Amino acid sequence: MLLLISLGAVAAVWWWLGIPANLAYAPIDPNRKVQCISYAPFRNNQTSLSSATQVSREQIAEDLAQLAKITDCIRTYATDLGLDQIPELAAKAGLKVIQGIFLDRDRQKNSTQISTGIRLARKYPETIIALVVGNEVLLRKEMTASDLAATIRSIKAQVTVPVTYADVWEFWLSNRELYDAVDFVTIHILPYWENVPVRAEFAAAHADTIRRQIASVFPGKEIVIGEIGWPSEGRMRESALPSRINQARVVSEVLDLARREHFRVNLFEAYDESWKREIEGTIGGSWGLFDSEQRRLKYPPGVPISNFPLWKLQMCSGMALAILVFAAAWPTLRRKPRESGFVLWFAVGISATTAGILFGVAAQKMFYESYGAGGWLLWGSLLAAATASPVFGANALMSGRASPSFLELLGPKGYQTESVLATMHGLVLIVTCVIGTATAVGLVFDPRFIDFPFAALTMAAVPFAATTLLNPPKKGIRPMAESLFAGFFFVAAIYIGFNEGPANWQSLWTCAAFMLLAVTLWRARA
Repeated sequence: MLLLISLGAVAAVWWWLGIPANLAYAPIDPNRKVQCISYAPFRNNQTSLSSATQVSREQIAEDLAQLAKITDCIRTYATDLGLDQIPELAAKAGLKVIQGIFLDRDRQKNSTQISTGIRLARKYPETIIALVVGNEVLLRKEMTASDLAATIRSIKAQVTVPVTYADVWEFWLSNRELYDAVDFVTIHILPYWENVPVRAEFAAAHADTIRRQIASVFPGKEIVIGEIGWPSEGRMRESALPSRINQARVVSEVLDLARREHFRVNLFEAYDESWKREIEGTIGGSWGLFDSEQRRLKYPPGVPISNFPLWKLQMCSGMALAILVFAAAWPTLRRKPRESGFVLWFAVGISATTAGILFGVAAQKMFYESYGAGGWLLWGSLLAAATASPVFGANALMSGRASPSFLELLGPKGYQTESVLATMHGLVLIVTCVIGTATAVGLVFDPRFIDFPFAALTMAAVPFAATTLLNPPKKGIRPMAESLFAGFFFVAAIYIGFNEGPANWQSLWTCAAFMLLAVTLWRARA
């Protein structure tokens, strides 16, 4: 009966998680193209951080042919690394270009960017509809406003197309001397990255409010939203949740608003840029409407939008794991029956149900949040430990075995356990504690781009807590290693919870898992 209840709970939760979004407007409407969209051509191991990167004409042409089906305009950010080929290829694809000129502290590089941008604007006046001189250079504090204004004026004198500068909207308010230098004002509004993050449901309204505010400060100038979008994967910031449904909602509502209010908007961005994950985490590489590797549209017209498009496979995998957990408990109980059978089976059921529900979530998070060999090793190891924990936990519960201490695995010969099952169970605990500690350190000291492994940590922690509660360790001394881990998890959970705020449920859930691990480790005896 408990097995059937567990499987029913797994199926019900996954059915709920798989429910598609009910959006008033599709993010990509086959009957109406988007106005403009940011485009960077980098794929696979290509990165704008390396001067050795050279993007081929064939690669760019392939992308532009695809983008021409959904938009009439693209925005670029630089003229090097092969990006100077874009205007010519865009003209062949029937696309207009808002050409970017990238500026930073390197004056020689700036000079090359500027001269190339001017050359392209003169050569392709029918294709390049504007030059963007500098992108968030004031935000990065790499130029002064006066130097930037002088650069813009110098370029304006040499081209016939409109010239602008693009930055986060607050930096226009604090650098109003740029007003006279530009032909129109280009602002970036990224609700997820606001100082006070904005929920996806309110992103379009927030963008409209900001646009009107900027228009009142810069009368007589067209206000163009040069970047707006939402990430499809990654960690929460307060109540701002990255997800596929939220990304589709924000894009849809912003495009609808722009059509109704008749203002220009450029979506950020066309393709996921996986190289950004190295410096910006999962969030940095998840803003595209197309995925990075396969160049597939995330939201094909007519296809329901779900945060878990493979939810049926994830549900079946979770149900299989739940059955495996019950199967691991049954033969042990038959060999060594216990008096409190229902309580033990109930604990097994809790572990199995938790694992069955969260396995698909943890696997999806591992797929999207792992970057490079190190990332796959880290999150793959945690998922493996989280999957093994309820299986070994069920065996330990029914056999009356307490959770092994670190001393039983790593101590002198006289203290080490001879049980293979206990050894493997202990290794699962060590992997969970080590990776959990590394994650907690990141969330305490440099949390901006650190993901919350709430699903895998919970899968691992619940069976250990159940085993410690129902099969308490024999009396003995409190081991130092477990005590240190417990103390760190406890303090880290409190700090992270307050630092991230009460609106961030991913943070609160992760902190709860840290607390559960802390209590479990504190009860350890050797």
